Amino acid sequence: MVNSKYKFWILIGILLAGGLFINWFEQRGEASVTRKPLAELPAEIGEWKQKGNDIRFSEQTESVLNATEYVNRYYVKDGRLVDFYIGYYQSQKGGATYHSPQNCLPGAGWEMRSPELVGITTPSGKTFTANRYIVENGKYKQVMVYWYQGRGRTIASEYYDKIYTVWDSVSRRRSDGAMVRVMTAVGSSEDEATKVAVDISAQVGDQLSEFLPE
Repeated sequence: MVNSKYKFWILIGILLAGGLFINWFEQRGEASVTRKPLAELPAEIGEWKQKGNDIRFSEQTESVLNATEYVNRYYVKDGRLVDFYIGYYQSQKGGATYHSPQNCLPGAGWEMRSPELVGITTPSGKTFTANRYIVENGKYKQVMVYWYQGRGRTIASEYYDKIYTVWDSVSRRRSDGAMVRVMTAVGSSEDEATKVAVDISAQVGDQLSEFLPE
């Protein structure tokens, strides 16, 4: 009987401590970070040059994305066009977070196939891994490369990124991050289109720390 009461009060103590911790965690603010706005991303990245103005989504799409800031633009090199997008979230504690292409594209009618992980090496020698898919919608067929970046980490896996986001939120008071996505038409060769997407991903990889702080 005494032992049961002892266990009961231990359980109550654990629950109270857990409740206090959760309340403290929710109430404390996130650490501030200094970064450049995505609109200042260079119009020239290596040999890639911006084509046209930045693209703005409809209010409905922006509401669904719920990003703190985003940039969507075209870059061109040797006549090859790529669609480049970054969606940045200053905080993911309130439920706002990047939308995985694996969830969004199928809902918009795109079929995703041939998943691969591709290694990317920037001009400075930095290396990271990204996801690569072939995506199709009717007559449109494109290569898509994307990854998650923030707080000094560049990660292909959505699940590992979420784990690190929780860890950094507790240990560093930060949950900021972004998804970076590149798409280009397949044309006559999936392999060549993949090389194109990897090339601009490598070139931009050295530029992003100013916009997605470590």
